[in-house]
Amino acid sequence: MQAASVQDPVGAAPVLAQAKANAPQLQLLWADARYQGPLVATAAAALGLRVEVVRAPAGTKGFVVLPRRWVVERSFGWLSRYRRVAGRDYETNHLVSEAVIKACFCHLMLRRLAKAAIIET
Repeated sequence: MQAASVQDPVGAAPVLAQAKANAPQLQLLWADARYQGPLVATAAAALGLRVEVVRAPAGTKGFVVLPRRWVVERSFGWLSRYRRVAGRDYETNHLVSEAVIKACFCHLMLRRLAKAAIIET
């Protein structure tokens, strides 16, 4: 967890280290254009990660759906359906917030698995 005043390229190193510690099998990350530069490249190389920056096609104006980035936006949309995480963060402990988000995604996955099981039978 970092302060909101920390710029993205500066804060990327500790975030990448935590991601690698939580998921040792992690090898590839898709990142916004803000995460390019020597700080992120050095941190990724030290952790053995490959960071691919997702950019808009050259010459585009306005909103464009970018590959892989829509997955994140769609996931935020799914989370917004849950009252506990829908824009109101009342939790003072970031670990509780993380646990609630994981519980929401577990609920989503279980509903989909149950629906798939009903369709198959």
